[in-house]
Amino acid sequence: MVTGAEIICQQNIPSMLDVKYHLCVAQEHNVKVEVSPTSPAVQIFTEVLVSSESFSTETSSFESAVTSTEIIKDSIMETPATMFIPNVRSGSYAEIGPRVSMEDEHIRIDNLAAHLGFVFQCPIPSAFYAVFDGHGGPDAAAFVKRNAMKLFFEDANMLQSYDTDAFFLKKLEESHQRAFLRADHALADDQSVNSSCGTTALTALVLGRHLLVANAGDCRAVLCRRGTAVEMSHDHRPSYLPERRRVEELGGFVDDGYLNGYLSVTRALGDWDLKLPLGDTSPLIADPDLQLVTLTEEDEFMIIACDGIWDVMSSQVAVSLVRRGLRRHDDPQQCARELVKEALRLNTSDNLTVIVICLSTVESIVETCLPQRRRFKACSLSEETRNRLKSLIEES
Repeated sequence: MVTGAEIICQQNIPSMLDVKYHLCVAQEHNVKVEVSPTSPAVQIFTEVLVSSESFSTETSSFESAVTSTEIIKDSIMETPATMFIPNVRSGSYAEIGPRVSMEDEHIRIDNLAAHLGFVFQCPIPSAFYAVFDGHGGPDAAAFVKRNAMKLFFEDANMLQSYDTDAFFLKKLEESHQRAFLRADHALADDQSVNSSCGTTALTALVLGRHLLVANAGDCRAVLCRRGTAVEMSHDHRPSYLPERRRVEELGGFVDDGYLNGYLSVTRALGDWDLKLPLGDTSPLIADPDLQLVTLTEEDEFMIIACDGIWDVMSSQVAVSLVRRGLRRHDDPQQCARELVKEALRLNTSDNLTVIVICLSTVESIVETCLPQRRRFKACSLSEETRNRLKSLIEES
């Protein structure tokens, strides 16, 4: 069984908008700049819904991944020559896998400003993505997806005041932190969602040249930086030592890899039969981890996916597979499908949901890829050997 997958229709804005964006940002910071009229065009997208079809994929070899260890908060004005503006487009794919029911949900919005109905004073990229992996039934994941715009963008006007200074970026982080807790409390209040039902949640917000990832649970976001996998989230599982320590300090316990012998994650929205009443601190929490980075030309794309992918595939393997796919066909939708098919080939036991978010053009990915290693070592022949080979050729 294959669920529907969304496709994004792309339309270019004339490059003059990009020029105005550079000038507007520069004037705001009292910086004199010169902008070339050949700057790349910013793209906007409209959304349609089509059905998905299966697609086979090739296997990939294992390579090691690195973990992001710093949060970049860049308040320094860059020159137009070095300022990177993401070229955002995406594709997604979801499949039930070997499970009897589908409990994953996802959101894919390549033009957040248009979706929310506001216009930036200067045109900048804005996009929002999310994956929700439900447990105890599909209701919690479906509820959060259905109410996501109200829950995560209660103060949408704040986004219109986008700036690169530390004060705005701090407000942005705090807004997303509150959104996760707001969603958790909404699940407690909603009578249609059973108290034993919950969902993990991972969101990714692209605003200008900044990327904010928020995560509660074991979904994962991985950034491809010049071919290297950079993990933008931690898997909140009882086996993750910082989470285990936090759980035990709050009176919880881990039994055979499960929180209180019941749940395989240590952070989730909902699951109110496992949480203490509102206002009390429980071992199971909804507070997200946040990662904020300033995107550069080295950041090619990002993968966000539910744990059905990561249970059988490393971050680096997934990045390498998508990178090869983009160089081959430049289709993030097909890359997402290929990741799902590869996870199925590797015998994943869960539902599968993947979003591939391109941040650079495919040309930049091709230009920066490392040359393939030669299969044979070159060697030189001695004069005597060359003469013998020449004689053999002449005799034949």
